Amino acid sequence: MKTILKTFVAVLFLGMVSMLNTSEVHAQTELIKSSEAQTLDKMPSYPGGMDGLMNYLANSLRYPEAARAKKVEGTVVVKYIVETDGSVSDVEILRGIGAGCDQEAVRVVKESKDWLPGEKEGKKVRTEMRLPIRFKLS
Repeated sequence: MKTILKTFVAVLFLGMVSMLNTSEVHAQTELIKSSEAQTLDKMPSYPGGMDGLMNYLANSLRYPEAARAKKVEGTVVVKYIVETDGSVSDVEILRGIGAGCDQEAVRVVKESKDWLPGEKEGKKVRTEMRLPIRFKLS
């Protein structure tokens, strides 16, 4: 089980870093395209930073029994918005693998603590995030 979690954490970190550049930012009614995401002064972050997010996911994520029985492995990509108050909304699957893994990925993102919101020009902004979650059997 620890091997699964270590692999999951390593893959998640690399995927999260690579996905940050594809984020879109929603400021009030204005939509800032992903190519302009680097204009943010501060990207949203999970309490405790990347380590806090990894620990939360490692402790909260459960491999679905249906996926385990069918030996389903792969990466689920979850899209969500970090609101100006840090809450998470509009959670949806961009790429799924089925067998309960998609629902489990949505569950852990929806149940996560409030994030520290993104900022642009000193104002908190709604920020679209993408999080790859790897399901791998040992």
